[in-house]
Amino acid sequence: MKILLVLTSHDQLGDTGEKTGFWLEELAAPYYTFTDAGAELTLASVKGGQPPLDPKSNEPAFRTEATLRFEADASATHALAHSKKLSDVAFADFDAVFYPGGHGPLWDLAEDPVSIALIERSIQAGKPVAVVCHAPGVLRHVKGADGQPLVAGKTVTGFSNSEEAAVGLTDIVPFLVEDMLKANGGHYTKGPDWLPHVETDGLLITGQNPGSSEATAHALLKLLA
Repeated sequence: MKILLVLTSHDQLGDTGEKTGFWLEELAAPYYTFTDAGAELTLASVKGGQPPLDPKSNEPAFRTEATLRFEADASATHALAHSKKLSDVAFADFDAVFYPGGHGPLWDLAEDPVSIALIERSIQAGKPVAVVCHAPGVLRHVKGADGQPLVAGKTVTGFSNSEEAAVGLTDIVPFLVEDMLKANGGHYTKGPDWLPHVETDGLLITGQNPGSSEATAHALLKLLA
């Protein structure tokens, strides 16, 4: 079982002068859910090399057992520091794709033609794709085999407008995940802010927020089984 984890390479939070990137929990919790289940993982990012970490995600309030385990894991941190360039990855080598969130993907992966093609080809080949928190934003321009948005008619979730408002970034992000999913014809659902909520519709798995990252990974393993 081989799973590709795709990370952002974008580190600027709009024009605020603040840093962003990927959210550590959304990488660490799935990373160990997968490896503990015996999966072989490959980490990739838009530019390759060390993806930018959202510094907020490593503040004490957001550290978890998984993030602490990841930081202390030399093989995991080495894999992260040497992520493959996404355009160099052969999608045929993998059984599934997982996208951790953080705000970074809204700027680069959402618009990246390599990522868009990866998702489209994976779904067409019968391989599941899982995205969590802000990572459902990467589906913005992804089309299904019928030429319609991939999420059209599908039950999906992702970082909610109320959660974005709570972190004060509604007017900073290039688009709101919830609004985009609805505009593309998705049947958007959500649970209470910050609590785990995951939707599986066919080969597409979506998780609402950081607290949904482990559950989203388990949902992917269930499909692969």
